[in-house]
Order: sequence, then C-alpha cells, then structure tokens
Amino acid sequence: MLALRLLLNKGMLPISVTICAADSDQPQLTLSRGFTFLRSKVWIMNANGERLGYFKSKLFSFGGGFHVFDMKDAKVAEIKGDWKGWNFRFLSADGKELGLVTKKWAGIGKELFTSADNYLISINDLGSAQSAYGALLLAAGIAIDTVFKERG
Repeated sequence: MLALRLLLNKGMLPISVTICAADSDQPQLTLSRGFTFLRSKVWIMNANGERLGYFKSKLFSFGGGFHVFDMKDAKVAEIKGDWKGWNFRFLSADGKELGLVTKKWAGIGKELFTSADNYLISINDLGSAQSAYGALLLAAGIAIDTVFKERG
C-alpha cells in the first residue's frame, strides 16, 4: 500500500473512517470506500457493522455531489454542491431540503498553506426520520471531505 501512495493520487486509494462517541471506543458510524477511478462509492455502516446504504459520486457535476442509495439500490436522496464547492444541500428524493453541509472559512493562512477543513452540518427538523437522515448527513460531511477535498 505504501508503494501505491507514492504512485497514485491519495483520492484514488481506499479509505475507512470510523465515528465514535466522545466517551466510547465503540464505532457509531463507519464510512468506507474502495479503490476509485472516475466515480466513488462510499458505504455507510451503523454501529453493528450493517450497511445502511451508500453514496455514489456524480460523474459530471459543477459543484460536486452524491446520489444517496439505500441497500435496495433505490435513490433516497441527493447531495448537491454549489458552484464553488463550499455548500452542499442534502435533498430528499422529492426535492425537500433535509439539511446543509457548509465549509467554514478558516482564514487566509490556513486556507492557503494547509489542507485542513472545517464543516458545519445543519439538519432540518425531520420528525421521525431524524435519526436515519441525521446519520446520513453526518456521513455526507465526511464523504465530501474525503472524496472531493483531499489532495494527494
């Protein structure tokens, strides 16, 4: 794997991200992506390691984004980026806005000389669907950073 890091762009290599609660080492949510070339597929797993669904990056998109699928390969939502790739809207299959992922400006020094980014995730009140979409929106924020923003 080390040799591949020297030859390939980091954005093409597999990655796995685990989210844990502050007071525990138990995974709450896991994102994983295999090797990728043109389109990335990011799997989302719950605390038990069961797949909840996946994000599939759009092939041609001005601001970046994903289609969100459930385990039956049905499109359940979409993540649309704006022209500058800083704001991403999380939309249900019927076009209702469920939430927003926004890149936070970190200042000129940090923006120019580091690849570190901060994102704000806001979730609209979704009633009974809050926990399912909330987990997907958190995963979307991480997927946006790992798929679109990481530079090799």
